[in-house]
Formats: sequence, C-alpha cells, structure tokens
Amino acid sequence: MSRIERSAAQQRLSAGMALRALRGWGPRQVIGAAIAAVIVGVVVGVATVLIPNPVFGRDVPPMPWNYPVWIATSILTGTLVATYIRPSRTAPPDAAEPAAPNVDDESGIRSARIGGIAGMLAWFAVGCPVCNKVALLALGYTGALTWFAPFQPVLAAVALVLSTYAVMGRLRGQVACSTQAPRKVAMP
Repeated sequence: MSRIERSAAQQRLSAGMALRALRGWGPRQVIGAAIAAVIVGVVVGVATVLIPNPVFGRDVPPMPWNYPVWIATSILTGTLVATYIRPSRTAPPDAAEPAAPNVDDESGIRSARIGGIAGMLAWFAVGCPVCNKVALLALGYTGALTWFAPFQPVLAAVALVLSTYAVMGRLRGQVACSTQAPRKVAMP
C-alpha cells in the first residue's frame, strides 16, 4: 500500500469516526454548537462589517468569498466549542463504565490552540485589508491593498484547514481514546 493510499484510508477512517461522534451528540452539544457559532458569527461579522452596523466602518467592500468563509469558520468554531461540552447523563454512572475523558488533556489543548489560531486567521482573512492596523502600520495603505489584500484568500484557506483539523481531532477523540504505553514499575 502506497503512502497516498494509507493517508487516504486514514482520512476516511477519521471522517467516519467524526461522523460517529456527531451522531452521538445530545441536545446540549447541538445547542451549544449553534449558540457558539452564532456568537462567533456575530462578533466577526460586526467587527469586519460583513454585518452592516453603525459602530465599525469598512473602506474596501467585502469580496464575494468573504461570506462563505465567515459562515464556514463560524460553524466550525461553534462545533469545536461544543466538543468541550460534556454530554448530559440520563442514568446514574455505572461503576464498570470508564470515567469521562479529561478535556484538559494535551490533545484538547492543542485543538483549542489550533482553533484559536484559525479564528484569528479567519478574522484577518474576511476583514478590510486597510482597516487592519497591523497591516496598515507594517505596509502602509497602498501596501495593504497591494500585498495584504491578495494574501487574504490564502489566510482564509489556512483558517478553514486548521478549523477542520481541530474539529476532526476533537470529534475523533470522542469515539476513540488514545492509549498510553503501560508504565514500567521498578521491582525492589
């Protein structure tokens, strides 16, 4: 089996596990994902003036691709937030049942960081290129239009890839726990 075939098989398995995790979500996770997606969408939409408002202004009109990127990253971020919500228990915990996974593990922290970076990249990607103070200070008005504006679709693509990676990792972890190597006990 070639490297590409192994990678494709692994991605299919990962996607299947993520779908299995989504099917196992209860109302708490679904409602949490919806609320988080709306909050992220409103915050990013208002600040980048994809949602017209009297508080913020935009010198360069939004590009047509800004809206799908904004909506997709909002949904992915909402889904990522919902992976940290514990499912509700309808029955008392069984002694034979393993404890709920710890959400503060290394994988959860890594997914949260990747999701945060993706959110920031999406913010810069859909925002006005000359309203971005960092780009404006570093490149000037003309430089922001000449250099930063054409780079925004790349930021959008990276944001979508990172968001998807973070969500898939968290969902995969909900149905398949990683195992640690057994610790060696020193014999006296």
